[in-house]
Amino acid sequence: MSTHAGAASGAFKVNSLVLDNGASPLTGTIVWDKWRSLWNSFIFTSALVLAPLHFSWGALLVFLVLSAATLCAGHSVGFHRRLIHRSFKCSKSTERVLVWMGTIVGIGGPLWTIRTHDTRDWSQRQPACHDYLAHRQGLLKDAWYNLHCKFVLDHPPGFNPGPEIANDRFYQFLEKTWMLQQLPIAIALYLIGGMPWVVWGVSVRVAACTTMHWFISYFAHTQGPQTWQVDGAGVQAHDVPIAAIPTFGESWHNNHHAFPASARHGLYPGQIDLGWHFIQLLQRLGLAWDVNVPSNLPPREGITALKVGAENVMHRNG
Repeated sequence: MSTHAGAASGAFKVNSLVLDNGASPLTGTIVWDKWRSLWNSFIFTSALVLAPLHFSWGALLVFLVLSAATLCAGHSVGFHRRLIHRSFKCSKSTERVLVWMGTIVGIGGPLWTIRTHDTRDWSQRQPACHDYLAHRQGLLKDAWYNLHCKFVLDHPPGFNPGPEIANDRFYQFLEKTWMLQQLPIAIALYLIGGMPWVVWGVSVRVAACTTMHWFISYFAHTQGPQTWQVDGAGVQAHDVPIAAIPTFGESWHNNHHAFPASARHGLYPGQIDLGWHFIQLLQRLGLAWDVNVPSNLPPREGITALKVGAENVMHRNG
């Protein structure tokens, strides 16, 4: 987690957040997020109603291929490992392609994603934070909160993702039209495969990816194996090994909390991380460089190993 000096007012910057002594993750109000709720309700209902009526093996294949491509290249690599954590470098054109693919996952736009991620991450690393941000409610209530509501902090931090992101007109366009980005995909799928491809390539895909994203986030902050502890954090992360393949390595969340700037999340033998392998492919093609792993990052302070030999990853090549 990067920290930067702020203005003369005493504010300071942590990732995209501008903090001062008044910012607090403890108090706020949970309110209905109208447009996000209507979007998720529409997508989920259309998937449940139409999927059985328009099933075909070709449509299922389209669902699997598009889900894998957008989750891996878009959400995991484009949104998370590049746009949010800057864990590798690439050209602006490559970044924009990856970010567009992250947008068509259907969860939200790039600026909303950065702010939501950084606010939750900052909150969880404090000694205490609100239950909404810590996933402390039951499964169904947490699903309602995260898929249909938003949390409005009484004393929120400011938001400044930097000029190369905030002033990027393409990202501003994606932020305003993230729901509409499904339309050209739906039209292309209809022209090729008819309604089955539209239903499974858009409705079922977006519903499944959105639900899985929330589901893994819930368990990654409540239960599962741990290799590291972030000292002083009120919420600790957990790994969710069973979800390593469908999340393309994002479920090695305990590792990620320990080394957030690392492009590699699956750090130990047997930890499959397909997102990391995709970054390696980009690197071989000359599309990515200066790739971060724990061994080439500055010494990581504020974490405690919970397993013997865990520290070796800080001295091993990626």
